[in-house]
Amino acid sequence: MKIKEVIVVEGRDDTVKIKLAVDADTIETNGSAINHHVYDQIRLAKEKRGVIVFTDPDYPGERLRRLIDEHVPGCKHAFLPKEKALGKHGVGIEHARVQDIRQALSQVYELVEEENQDMDWQPYLVKYGLIGGPNAKDRRQKLGAKLKIGYANGKQLAKRLSMFQINLTTFEEVMRQIIEEETS
Repeated sequence: MKIKEVIVVEGRDDTVKIKLAVDADTIETNGSAINHHVYDQIRLAKEKRGVIVFTDPDYPGERLRRLIDEHVPGCKHAFLPKEKALGKHGVGIEHARVQDIRQALSQVYELVEEENQDMDWQPYLVKYGLIGGPNAKDRRQKLGAKLKIGYANGKQLAKRLSMFQINLTTFEEVMRQIIEEETS
């Protein structure tokens, strides 16, 4: 599988694992130590070939994803569920199986500007127990995995649902599946 876009990862071990899974070029951010030189590289890559941000499914990885999106808006994003990135020494892309990396990269999302931000997701997040309930975190993890948008807290989940233009019908269908799985 050849990837046209340049994949932005956190470090050298991620690059090694990506290259085992696909034929692609990477830019390494050196984790959260990203600087203006790296942002410039990402900007140039976006202009020439496109960029896929593929960071670890943990707090530092999500923070880095937000920073990149803030400095270089319009990048595509690939997500790997946390449970597929667990290793003996922590969480990271470098611990994932090759087939899981390929699947994540085959379902890339392109963020959109504010045009879809007008949907008020709050009542639906409450209705389906995604915020404020005893199983809220678990349900958000399941929803993020099924929609391939990654895990997010309640506030970020509403933002991602809008950014990725998830419509209400799809959202409710997936939530019904999650609730059905919980009760069976």
